[in-house]
Amino acid sequence: MNRFLLTSAFLLAAVPAAFAAEPAAQPVVWPQLPPKAPTSNVKLVEPHLHVNRAGKGAPRIALTFDACMGKTDPRILSTLVDQQIPATIFVTARWLRSNPETLAVFLAHPDIFELEDHGQNHIPAVDVPTKVYGIPAAGSPQAVAQEVKGGADAMVAAGIPQPRWFRGATAKYSLSAIAQIRGMGYRIAGYSVNGDSGSLLPAKMVEKQYASAKDGDVIISHINQPTHAAGEGVAASILALKAKGVQFVRLQDIPEKGDDDTTN
Repeated sequence: MNRFLLTSAFLLAAVPAAFAAEPAAQPVVWPQLPPKAPTSNVKLVEPHLHVNRAGKGAPRIALTFDACMGKTDPRILSTLVDQQIPATIFVTARWLRSNPETLAVFLAHPDIFELEDHGQNHIPAVDVPTKVYGIPAAGSPQAVAQEVKGGADAMVAAGIPQPRWFRGATAKYSLSAIAQIRGMGYRIAGYSVNGDSGSLLPAKMVEKQYASAKDGDVIISHINQPTHAAGEGVAASILALKAKGVQFVRLQDIPEKGDDDTTN
């Protein structure tokens, strides 16, 4: 009996000692995440633009194309030239450097093509730090001015008349940037029908977008993606609109009306 009590006492004494020998648990230290970049709450607008309606008779539509960077879609270019379809082309300085042959075609057909400013480096014309569709914006009034002026200077250096219209990358703007660009002497080209969603739509969807255009609409599409299916839809849609008797106009040919004080 005494031996049992002694053994029990020894075990009870050893238990706390065993726990005391365990090292104290260390607090979990989580890795520090980098601070989030400040997000801008600035309001961005995507202005609409219409040309004056024809009213009676053939509907009037303005075709506009962005040449952001990259190459030229020959399906669209040949359709415009062969069919003598007037269009307004917005070119960047980056695109001009890579497409001298297409520029020569544009300049050889001043009755068809109106060339306007799409910026120097295809940077959104937003004067605060932010991103638009993942693209870093200009971020300051000085950078907006450089984007606009740099594009225009490259155009004039390439033998293009001084532009009167500007369309920024992504076609989104801060209201203060709109006022700044208007103060530089430019109208800002919005649109009313998105023809190809950045040249990302399949051909059949492009055809549906074009078919929805009405009298006075301004269609935006892209002429710089020769490998995209959208170009096939654009070319087919131009022919379909022509077959319906549409009167095609350039922005310089007809009075227009844009919202957000882009043309007033």
